[in-house]
Amino acid sequence: MPMISGKFAITLHILTLLYKFPEEYLSSEFIAGSMNINPVLVRKEIANLKKHNIVECREGKYGGTRLAGQSAGITLEDIFKMTFEEVNLGFSKNDPNPACPVGRNINQNLDALYKDINADIRKKLKGISLKEFTEAF
Repeated sequence: MPMISGKFAITLHILTLLYKFPEEYLSSEFIAGSMNINPVLVRKEIANLKKHNIVECREGKYGGTRLAGQSAGITLEDIFKMTFEEVNLGFSKNDPNPACPVGRNINQNLDALYKDINADIRKKLKGISLKEFTEAF
């Protein structure tokens, strides 16, 4: 399981901006300025969104990115899955002692806990649409 990164937050920020400006093609520089990050990171996530047909892009002087078609109906769970993220709070760097009753079982118990946490997160995110999320702004 990968550790949580900023991909979900970056992707949700991009989609929120695009939702707020539905008729405009926003440049990666504009989007990156909103997040105060490098435009390369924005373009990476936009490429992923494009691969999932969530955004459409236009090149050139007036180019940029905007939401495609019915993208506003996607849920935060859809976005979570697109970013290939799972919550993982980590494991010890060293292998636990197999002779210890705790060490022998800690990693599989943590793994089960993380699976439960991810199920809870997906359930919560499934009930929130991009439209509902952006209404807070």
